[in-house]
Amino acid sequence: MKRKEAPASATVAHKVLNNNVVISVDNAGQERVLMGRGLGFQLQPDQPIDTTKVEKTFVLDHGGDGDHARAVLTNASYAVIEAVTAAVDEAERSLGRSLGRRLPLAVIDHIQFVLERLIDGVRIPGASMPELRVLHPQEFAVATAMARSIGAGLGTELPEEEAVFLTMHLLNATRDEPNGTAALLFRRVQHVIATVELGLGVKLDPDSPDYARFILHIQFLLQRLVAKSMLRGADTSFFEYAKHSYPRSYAIANDVKAYVSAATGSELTDEELLYVIVHVERLANQMLPSETGDAVLP
Repeated sequence: MKRKEAPASATVAHKVLNNNVVISVDNAGQERVLMGRGLGFQLQPDQPIDTTKVEKTFVLDHGGDGDHARAVLTNASYAVIEAVTAAVDEAERSLGRSLGRRLPLAVIDHIQFVLERLIDGVRIPGASMPELRVLHPQEFAVATAMARSIGAGLGTELPEEEAVFLTMHLLNATRDEPNGTAALLFRRVQHVIATVELGLGVKLDPDSPDYARFILHIQFLLQRLVAKSMLRGADTSFFEYAKHSYPRSYAIANDVKAYVSAATGSELTDEELLYVIVHVERLANQMLPSETGDAVLP
């Protein structure tokens, strides 16, 4: 689905989805979704469309994607469509690039779902995903602004976790790597963090500088692995020292190594493993005993 196409040749109604959304067919046989308040009111197929009422235009894809777009735009309130498209326009200006054809539809669908759940008194819990703030600060900031803008446009306050969901939508729209590489990389970083937290028996402090350093190190490690440019060193003495001096951190690093091997089919070098050990040990050294005897991070 594509936004902001001129409706000049699409002036006859083909199908009226609701009072605000009409489908027309242009001279090339391309279906277009035209939107505007009252645009479809009492309009019949084959009647001319009042193009002065057209506020937004989408070009429909063929096949299943087009069917899905029609269903979403039929069910979504026009207030949601207005609020989302305005927020997406502002996000494109902030990021300085197009966010693609599918993002507005995906966000409209998502926000409509959220609003329906809130009306029913159901709030679906979402993870805070603090890794996003470290790995993708620009997209996270833009997504936070989008959530506020959409909420303001709808006269409601969206749950805080919506910034997380919108960040993921932005990442899917702005990353050009094949096969969803950006999202895959993020999930792998999350899994490594979970592995370390399990080994240490704590929830790491996402505001800690050491946490940020570790997150970035794991990201670069995974990127080096994909690029087949992992760190290698001839001197193994420091690795052997760390291995024997920090047995718990070494065990956790080995769990990370096992996960990376299973997920990617590549083995971490001892040099890469050494830096994981050092980072884990640094995180472990932040831990303080709590009153319950469990380890916590300040």
